[in-house]
Amino acid sequence: MATSIRLSPELGDRLDRLATKTGRTKAFYLRQLIENGIAEMEDYYLAADTLERVRKGQEKIYTSASVRNDLGLDD
Repeated sequence: MATSIRLSPELGDRLDRLATKTGRTKAFYLRQLIENGIAEMEDYYLAADTLERVRKGQEKIYTSASVRNDLGLDD
């Protein structure tokens, strides 16, 4: 899937220097950044979305006491 992004001149220069010094393509480094960072971003943004639903009362929450009781861990 082809995608384009606009980088600031400073970031573009840094990426150019890295690619030139290492002999790898800029696309290689951009793919690496996305692959290594997407899981963290998913965790953050999906958690923030869930937290917002909790605050709005749209998401069911459970206390640790009710979970322990439901699982029979307090016996």
